[in-house]
Amino acid sequence: MDKFNYKESGVNIDEGNLFVRKIKNIVKTTYNKHVPESIGGFAGFFDISFAKHYKKPILVSSTDGVGTKLKVAIMAEKYDTIGIDLVAMCINDVIVTGAKPLFFLDYLATGKLDSSKMSDIVKGIAEGCKEANTALIGGETAEMPGMYDQNEFDLAGFCVGIVDAENIIDGKNISENDVIIGLKSNGYHSNGYSLLRKIYFEYLNLKIDDKIDDEQTVADILLKPTKIYYREIKKILNENIKVKGMAHITGGGFYENIPRILPDTYSVKLYSEKIPELFDFTFIKQNTNIEKRELYRVFNMGIGLVLIIADEEKERLLNILNKDETIGYEIGLVVKGNKTVEISGVDF
Repeated sequence: MDKFNYKESGVNIDEGNLFVRKIKNIVKTTYNKHVPESIGGFAGFFDISFAKHYKKPILVSSTDGVGTKLKVAIMAEKYDTIGIDLVAMCINDVIVTGAKPLFFLDYLATGKLDSSKMSDIVKGIAEGCKEANTALIGGETAEMPGMYDQNEFDLAGFCVGIVDAENIIDGKNISENDVIIGLKSNGYHSNGYSLLRKIYFEYLNLKIDDKIDDEQTVADILLKPTKIYYREIKKILNENIKVKGMAHITGGGFYENIPRILPDTYSVKLYSEKIPELFDFTFIKQNTNIEKRELYRVFNMGIGLVLIIADEEKERLLNILNKDETIGYEIGLVVKGNKTVEISGVDF
């Protein structure tokens, strides 16, 4: 009778153990005084004794992935930035509530475990966590032959933060004539990649290493990591700017994300001419016939996060944001309505 073992069925336990050894020191670089040693254990730990300084501490959580941007990373065989995307998608969702992110966990599933490739992914996750002052306290790596092809993998991330109940930013105090401030994005971030792949690789028939201009290849443009806005938001809140609402502009663009924080009796008017024109979006506008509204419904179009504030806070906020470089723009205002978004130059 033939002898069978786990490795012959496609799961390499030794490679998994090697992977854990490789990432231990990477993960430790994200640790702070609140994180006891736990890598390789059954669960991650985080000391919350500091929460006694909060009047009413509320935990805030978010989970997300990076979608089909993973396909681009696989095409380019570049894995060291996709982990930043994973962290950013979760962290940005947490900080728009006014919360401070505390810790992060990841889930990585693949058809065949390659410890070197997966280590590059974890390096990106650790880099993102350090940028957001967040501890990477654990995760799961699953080798699943038959579920994924050998070179395929999927990622999911999980973030937990904390905020004092009285400091939650939920949009309930938004009122007419409040100002919309947009924070500049890095490009496509991690949304709309099913459409982007169709545009670049099918409609324009480009290859992953084709040059788009003198400096950038298709891979360079499509794999720019999602911007993490932790430092900007921390600075704003530390300066006691009275932020009434924040929205992370992800899938659904402006039309779907901003209404999530609006009271029932208000809408938003945005001015497309005030939104920074990034090369990435100019390129697809010039090379496709996609309707403007569809672009603003799918992509961030140059704005990765918006804040809603009273008009009298505007100048102080923009001065804080634009001290070193221009990243904050006044792009619209709140009007009476029913939780809709209208964009000049787009909606007619």
